[in-house]
Amino acid sequence: MSQEKAIKSALISVYSKDGLAPIVKQLDQLGVTIYSTGGTQKFINELDVNVVPVEDVTSYPSILGGRVKTLHPKVFGGILNRQENHQDVAELEAFEIPQIDAVIVDLYPFENTVASGASHNDIIEKIDIGGISLIRAAAKNYADVICVSSVDDYAEFLSIITEKNGVTSEEDRKQFAAKAFNVSSHYDTAIFNYFNSDSSISALKISHGNGKVLRYGENPHQKGFFFGDFEAMFSKLHGKELSYNNLLDVDAAVNLMNEFKGDPPTFAILKHNNACGLAQRSSIKQAYIDALAGDPISAFGGILISNTEIDANTAEEIHKLFCEVVIAPSFSDAALEILKGKKNRILLVQNNVKLPNTIVRTCLNGTLVQDRDDKTDTANDLTNATERTPSSTELDDLIFASKICKHTKSNTIVLAKNKQLCASGTGQTSRVDALNQAIHKATSFNFDLNGAVMASDAFFPFPDCVEIAEKAGITAVIQPGGSIKDQLSIDYCNANNVAMVLTGTRHFKH
Repeated sequence: MSQEKAIKSALISVYSKDGLAPIVKQLDQLGVTIYSTGGTQKFINELDVNVVPVEDVTSYPSILGGRVKTLHPKVFGGILNRQENHQDVAELEAFEIPQIDAVIVDLYPFENTVASGASHNDIIEKIDIGGISLIRAAAKNYADVICVSSVDDYAEFLSIITEKNGVTSEEDRKQFAAKAFNVSSHYDTAIFNYFNSDSSISALKISHGNGKVLRYGENPHQKGFFFGDFEAMFSKLHGKELSYNNLLDVDAAVNLMNEFKGDPPTFAILKHNNACGLAQRSSIKQAYIDALAGDPISAFGGILISNTEIDANTAEEIHKLFCEVVIAPSFSDAALEILKGKKNRILLVQNNVKLPNTIVRTCLNGTLVQDRDDKTDTANDLTNATERTPSSTELDDLIFASKICKHTKSNTIVLAKNKQLCASGTGQTSRVDALNQAIHKATSFNFDLNGAVMASDAFFPFPDCVEIAEKAGITAVIQPGGSIKDQLSIDYCNANNVAMVLTGTRHFKH
């Protein structure tokens, strides 16, 4: 097998013409015979470059409103023949099939059409048939043919044919074949997911074409990658590259702050995916100061997020703290100038992008998939379980604590007072341990828990938690309920003037 192949003929059929003109002109300068059809043929003609219509090769016109143009043995025979197979060469001569050495395709923009909100019929018409077939054929026969499968690869292809005078190596062709199969598999995945939007077929198809290599994974000895469109989610204004752990914390921060979208100024500080400080106040500066008071030790090196613009006064306070990332819907110019004072501090403007509806994670030798927990507990969801109902202040704090609890690692207990996180017990093997951890932490930072509220991510199987909480000063409790021994906790609350409400919804987070 010859390692190098000179391009003598090329078939071009593309949707995007951006960057195509230099390729066409270079191929023409090299004396390459160009075949094309439809809009691409017209584009090449307008460049004053000779082009052979595919219809002249197939002796068949484009039919069915352009649905069938290149699907013909004289096209695919020219692509799929093995140039060193004597039988293949003989058949090409017998059937007058031209050899094709390069195929340049850019597919109909199916995903963009779906995202635009187009009608079902318009979406169906953007399912490319001829183009995807050309890509697969050319990539399969990479030994003899080079396949350019996307507008994203035009520049690289142009560089090769310019520097090597139209000659490609087997390494070139194999690399472009890999890109081609990546394009085709991603395209088919998008189509399947559109048709399977109701999940009627139990199959998981995930494809991201814009992977980013990270410095390392969770630890330096692990490789790490991020697959997704980070630039759609955020505008990065300043700082170093985000690490694997940064991205996990940013994800946790965004999901938590989504609970407070449209609320009064709210600020959260997270560490290892859990909130260590959160407060809601009349100004974002005060919200930050009170969030920091929740745990000024854990806040060191943390992830900070605001639900409203960060101004200069708030930035001056933040600048006193070493933190990895600061996220906000916007920053004032003065705030940016202050926060950019630390060269590595990452500043992100969060864009209004919808998060995926499903959560995916590896498990054993497979994958677990579940719906996103989109349920936020509201006052309308609550059932009063005790004789005393919460006061309006307690009720506000209960909803506030419940939102935090939902985004804290189980088992968890969250203590809050006056729209401020006092402390949480996170990731404990028992709910009693989580409560004791929260109480110890709150008292160590001088919080007065008298009149505070408690939120639990799951039910209390025994009354021990409400007893410990009441003795610490807790006056109201929010929990899902559902234990066969719920009444024991309710009875203790009734006997000690503690209000308890049930949500009916568990919020485990593992």
